[in-house]
Amino acid sequence: MADTEEFARLADPFRHELLVHCYRMLGSVDDAEDAVQETYLRAWRSYEGFEGRSSLRQWLYRIATNACLRAFEQGSRRPLPSGLGGPSEDTEAPLATAGSEVRWLQPIPGTLLGTEPADPAAVVVSRGSVRLAFVAALQHLPPRQRAALILRDVLAWRAGEVAEMLGTTTAAVNSALQRARAQLAQVAPVEDETVEPAEPDRRALLDRYVAAFETADSTVLEQLLREDVELEMPPFATWFAGRQAVGRFFSSRVLGGPGDLRMVPTNANGQPTAAGYLRGHDGVYRAHAVHVLSVTPTGIGRIVVFLDKDLFAIFGLPLSYSGRPVAGGRS
Repeated sequence: MADTEEFARLADPFRHELLVHCYRMLGSVDDAEDAVQETYLRAWRSYEGFEGRSSLRQWLYRIATNACLRAFEQGSRRPLPSGLGGPSEDTEAPLATAGSEVRWLQPIPGTLLGTEPADPAAVVVSRGSVRLAFVAALQHLPPRQRAALILRDVLAWRAGEVAEMLGTTTAAVNSALQRARAQLAQVAPVEDETVEPAEPDRRALLDRYVAAFETADSTVLEQLLREDVELEMPPFATWFAGRQAVGRFFSSRVLGGPGDLRMVPTNANGQPTAAGYLRGHDGVYRAHAVHVLSVTPTGIGRIVVFLDKDLFAIFGLPLSYSGRPVAGGRS
């Protein structure tokens, strides 16, 4: 039996990055945590037979990647609404729901992403590899192509190392990578995120977004949006594109009156995020939705509103809000 203390000392430092790797693969924090748990259980059971022909980190990534590939056998890809069809033109029509078989993409809290690198250029690259748009685009790739692309282009493993991890040849890895890159270029949305606003500007924009919701100020909110902004609201399949359509929808069907909503700033996928609480008839603010923003130098380009109260636990946020500061609200 493996030396538990030795294994934990050597393997635990990689747990954080393995969780992020599995999240990129699976598009779900819940599924990623299950895959990491399986990875450490399998690794611990096999640790005595680990011969050190590769690094411990590479060995753990191989186990984790294959745990993710097995997970695909039980479930389908996790899309966003824009991955299922085109935008709606009618902001007053009932919102369409997808079938129960659709398992939606989840955001990942900033607290689970680890420490960002000190180099500003590296920060942009690091954030880019976990952005919702990128993780959503990965969902269009077959599992092994997805694995090859993440291991090669995101984590910068050599082709031979990836071949060993996937139990295939270097030629097969290079072929899968070429197909994955071509497919990703077709499905990845065009977003002006290569030049990010400075951190103070990102934070100021989020603060203005929060204030616009709390004061129900549709004019200010619309001013924050790019002309080509997109709004998605899983689990609804309906989504909207364009400042006018998104502004109309928020104004007529979301904002209500001043004080109806409380918004707690946080972070998901390296993007400005706000957790929204809706006031009930009893005056209590209850968990309602998590808003993840894609911000650019010219405004908000995309808003994904996750109407899933279960996400609040993942973000370490309470299900009700009294108006006092929420622990872990800003990360």
